[in-house]
Amino acid sequence: MGLLRDEFLKSIWHAFTALDVDQSGKVSKSQLKVLSHNLCTVMKIPHDPVALEQHFKDDDEGPVSNQGYMPYLNRFILDKVRDNFDILEFNNVCWTLCFKKNINMSHLLISNDDAFKVWCIFNFLSEDRYPLVIITEEIEYFLRKLMEAMGGIWNQERFDDYKLRLNRKQQCLSAWELIELVGMGHFSKGMNRQTLSMGISEVFQELILDVLRQGYMMKKGHKRKNWTERWFVLGPNSMSYYVSEDLTDKKGEILLDRNCCVESLPDKEGKKCLFIVKCSDKSFEISASDKKRKQEWIQAIQTCIQLLRLGLPSPHREARLRRREVRQKQQAEQGELEERMMLLQIANENKHRQLESMTKKLEEAVATATLEEQRRKQTQTDLQDRYRTDLEREKMVRQQMEKQVAQKSSELEQYLQRVRELEDMYHRLEEALEDERQTRQDEETMRKLQTRLLEEESAKRGELEQIHLQQQRAISQTQAEKQELESDRLAKEMALQAAMLQLESLERERHGALEQYEEVRMKLEQAANKTKSWKDKVAKHEGLVRLIQPGDKGPQRMTNWGPAAFTDTELDLRKKSWQERKNHNQSAQ
Repeated sequence: MGLLRDEFLKSIWHAFTALDVDQSGKVSKSQLKVLSHNLCTVMKIPHDPVALEQHFKDDDEGPVSNQGYMPYLNRFILDKVRDNFDILEFNNVCWTLCFKKNINMSHLLISNDDAFKVWCIFNFLSEDRYPLVIITEEIEYFLRKLMEAMGGIWNQERFDDYKLRLNRKQQCLSAWELIELVGMGHFSKGMNRQTLSMGISEVFQELILDVLRQGYMMKKGHKRKNWTERWFVLGPNSMSYYVSEDLTDKKGEILLDRNCCVESLPDKEGKKCLFIVKCSDKSFEISASDKKRKQEWIQAIQTCIQLLRLGLPSPHREARLRRREVRQKQQAEQGELEERMMLLQIANENKHRQLESMTKKLEEAVATATLEEQRRKQTQTDLQDRYRTDLEREKMVRQQMEKQVAQKSSELEQYLQRVRELEDMYHRLEEALEDERQTRQDEETMRKLQTRLLEEESAKRGELEQIHLQQQRAISQTQAEKQELESDRLAKEMALQAAMLQLESLERERHGALEQYEEVRMKLEQAANKTKSWKDKVAKHEGLVRLIQPGDKGPQRMTNWGPAAFTDTELDLRKKSWQERKNHNQSAQ
C-alpha cells in the first residue's frame, strides 16, 4: 500500500491545488470538508464530519495549507484505505475537480477521456516531489510506448530537438503541459484521432490497469465442455475473460497465486495450440490462435506466477522503480563528480595563486634586470656620443675636400654634356627629315582611300533611298489594313452586346418558367396530400363505403330492413377480425 499511498497523494494534490484559486497555498475548510467527504465516499471509508473541525480546533478561522491538511488526510482517510474500492473512480473524482481550471480541451486532438488517461499516466510516471513534474526520461518512455501502441516509427531526432528546447527552460513538464503535448499531436503527426485515442487507451491499460496481455482465445467450458471464444485480459494476479473486447460482459476470472502453473497440451478434439492453467481448485484449458501467441501467453502467465512467488510488484511498477534507482545512482555519481570537480577547482585555484606569486617575483626580478640594463645602456650612450662628436669633426673636413673635388668634376661634366647635346641634336634632325618624307607618302595613300570610300558611300546612299521608298509604301498599306480590322472589331462588339442582351432576356424567361414550375409542383403536392387524406378516410370507413361489385349467388341474409349488405361468411370473417384486434389491444395495455 506504500506505493499506492504515494499515487493517491498525487491525485489528491491535484484536487487540493485546483481548490487553491488564488494560489496562496491554502484552501478554506468548507472546501476541504467537501473534498474529504468525496474522498471518503469514493474510497468507501466511513466519513466523520466533525473530525476536520476537531483536528483544526486551534485554528478555527482562516484557510488550511497543504502541510496542515496532510496529518488529517493520513490519519482519517489514507490509514483507513482498503482494497475494496475502484481506483479509477477515485482518480476520476480528483480529475473532475482539477481539469477544467487548468486546461482548455477545445483545441486538442484528444477527448476528455483520453486526457484523463494521460493525466493518470502522468501521476504514475511523475517524480515523488511536489509540485508534481515528469522529467525528460519518463516523457521519452511514455512517448515511445504511445508510438509503439499506434504502430508508428519513433523519431529520435525530433525528440532530441524537443528535449534540447525543453532543457533550455525547465527540463520537465507538468500534467497539463504533458496533456497539451500529446493533444497537439506533435509526436503523432500523420495519425488520426481514433488511432491516437486507441494508442492512449492501450498504454493506459498497460501502465495503470496493469494489463500484461490481452486478446481473443478459445476456452473449454467446465459443465458442457464446449469451446467458446472469449476476450482474455491478463493482470498481475488474475486472468479475466469477457464476451468481447469492450469489457462490458465479464464471464469469469482465473485467480493466480504462487501455487498455480501453466503447461502446454497436445492437440486434441480438433483444437490446436492448447495449454492449461492449473489452479488449486480447478483447471482451465485454452486454445490460442497460433503457436507464437500460445508461447507468448504461456510466458506471460509464468512471469505473473513467478512475480507472485517472489512477492514483487507488477513489471511496470518494478521497471519504474529500477529507472528511479538508476537515476538516483546517476545523481549520486553526478554529485560525487561535482564534489571532485569542486576539490579539483580548489586545488587549481591554489596552484593559480602560487603561480601568481611566482609571477610577481619574476616580474620584480625582471624590473631589477631592466634597471641594470638601463644603466648599462646609459653608459654606452655616453661613449657613443663622444665617438659621434669625433666622427662629425672628421666628416666636416672630408666634406670640404669632397666639395672641391665635386666642383672640378662638375665643370668637366658640363663640357662633356654640351658635346653630347650637339650630337643628339644632329641625330634628331636626320630623324625629322625621314619622318617628313614618310608622312607625305602616307598622306597620298589616305587621299586615295578617301576617294574610294566617297564613291562607295554614294552607292550605299542610293540603295538606302530605294529601301526607304519601299518602307513608305508598306506602311501606307498596313495602315489601310489596320483601319479595316478596327471596323470589323467594332461590328463584332456590337453583335456581342446584342447577344448579351438576348441572353439576359432568356435568363429572365428561364427564372419565370422555374417559378411557374415551382407553383405547379406545390399545387400537385397539395392535391396529392388531399388525395392521400381522402384515401385514409375511405380506408377507415371501409364498412360504410364499398365498391359496387357483383352480388353473391348464394342465399342473402335478410333483415328487418331488407337484404343485408354482407353475406353470413363475410360477417363471420369481419367478426373474427374485430375480436382479434380487441384481444391484441387488451394484451398491449
